[in-house]
Amino acid sequence: MIGSGSRVVVLGGKGMLGSELVRALVMRGAEVLVYDLPQFDITDAGQLKQAVNGHGLIINCAAYTDVERAESETELAHKINAEAVGRLGRFAAETGAMVCHISTDFVFDGESDVPYVETDATKAISAYGRSKLDGERLLAESGVRSCIIRIQWTYGTAGNNFVKKLVNLARSGKALKVVDDQIGSPTAVTEVAEAICELACRQEGFPEGIFHYAADGQTSRYEMAKFIFDKLGVSVNLSACKTSDYSSAAARPLSSRFDCSKIAAMLSEPIKPWQGPLERFLERL
Repeated sequence: MIGSGSRVVVLGGKGMLGSELVRALVMRGAEVLVYDLPQFDITDAGQLKQAVNGHGLIINCAAYTDVERAESETELAHKINAEAVGRLGRFAAETGAMVCHISTDFVFDGESDVPYVETDATKAISAYGRSKLDGERLLAESGVRSCIIRIQWTYGTAGNNFVKKLVNLARSGKALKVVDDQIGSPTAVTEVAEAICELACRQEGFPEGIFHYAADGQTSRYEMAKFIFDKLGVSVNLSACKTSDYSSAAARPLSSRFDCSKIAAMLSEPIKPWQGPLERFLERL
């Protein structure tokens, strides 16, 4: 349980989720130690051991997230998303620390016709997805007390994401085609950060196991784009297409729908529908 004066280590603390998480933890009175590139490299065993040593809670937001490039940089993606995570688990286990690790919907093949629950069989269909799935496995094998939170379709002020890409493309004046057969939940990292903080503040301590977290409700990438342009009042020549119409190095899950009832039962408030947080984010852009 975190509180005033508690120390929490956040790996990847300058990224899209990490930066929001650090802010939320500080607001709750925690002392946060932030580790990220270029000063910190999670694949460096010596640096990682030093970062972990002596602390009770480590939250790992560090990841290789370029889905396309991972197909040609498979080894690097595996080093960051898998090998380093297993090593983190072993180091943390030695000191009795708890690890909260962030994972992804890409551990599934996206062929399910119902929302994924945490116990569903995994089947990654991309190099990125396989590296993240290997990270989950190696963390479990390390013997550390751990919580894995799978998230999806995230956006925030730091880093690049689908929402920012759409807005920038719209301003270019070019006609846009967006896929309408990829279904998921646009999820604000501010909401993810608040959920993680609430779990960390539980009297019983951080829960162990795998959890799914995404905004409530689902939509397609195309309908999401329509929502964004409508809220921004931007006129765009927008049309729908299929994932198969795009030439892509990496395969992507068509259905990323999550059943989030397991984590929702531990939160004090219901998970918000995706539209509200996205609208507030667009107002700040």
